[in-house]
Amino acid sequence: MTTIKLLLMCCFSFYALNIFAAQSVDLGRGELPLTVPSSYSEDTPSPLIILLHGFGSSGARQDLYMGVSKLADSYGFLFIAPDGTPSRDNQNRFWNATPACCDFSNTDVDDSSYLLNIINEIKSDYNIDPNRVYLIGHSNGGFMSYQTAYEHSDTIAAFASLAGASHNDERKAPDNPVHVLQIHGSADSTINYEGGQNLNNPYPSALESVSQWAIYNGCVDEGAEREIRDLDSGITGHESTVLLFAQGCMTGGSSELWTINGGSHIPSLSDTFSQQVIEWLYEHPKLMSATRAE
Repeated sequence: MTTIKLLLMCCFSFYALNIFAAQSVDLGRGELPLTVPSSYSEDTPSPLIILLHGFGSSGARQDLYMGVSKLADSYGFLFIAPDGTPSRDNQNRFWNATPACCDFSNTDVDDSSYLLNIINEIKSDYNIDPNRVYLIGHSNGGFMSYQTAYEHSDTIAAFASLAGASHNDERKAPDNPVHVLQIHGSADSTINYEGGQNLNNPYPSALESVSQWAIYNGCVDEGAEREIRDLDSGITGHESTVLLFAQGCMTGGSSELWTINGGSHIPSLSDTFSQQVIEWLYEHPKLMSATRAE
């Protein structure tokens, strides 16, 4: 009996050490902490949320701003906030999303594949629900969310872009529908709500971005106005309007715009901002049968 107990204790200790050791990911840009909720069970598939930082920031600083990791336990998702590549001139970390943002050093780094590798690495160690892999991105991270979802529409169920934008070039629709949420301040002077350009490379407006993806997802041309939300604590009342493209969409796809009226590029997030975003993501899982017909 004593021998059996010792064997069980050794096996348990080895298993626990392996789980602890696996709570980080390193695919060439340094070790990244992986938040695993206390409720995690290898018998139950769990959602995965990846947070993408803005230009010049980092995953850790982005999470400090948005507080997504703090919600992992209460919502039961795994969470990681990776870092982009340091630029050649001033070491500002960036994501190579579109010509407009933000590989200003012309490194041509393949960040989309890097993020897919992170997802697959986590899937190899944890029971991740393939229908609930989500992205949240701010600014350059928002641009990167659009690009990653476009290139890996079979993997990404939904994403939320705060102050980012989609690509400006004409492309065929991605192979699979994806749920899209664009959140943007109407007074954003960095990535303009009405669209603009960086280094002579244009990017679409907030409305053009969601309209583009509404078309990709097969939705009707006109969106419907919905509820008003409180997203910015620096603006009195429920300042944000919602425009939803959900009619006629293919299963597994929709497009939505939350406009923070008077909001800036870095809004003063309300106490419930991240909860609202996470709950929106949870309402929009991937349905694997929704692959686009050729």
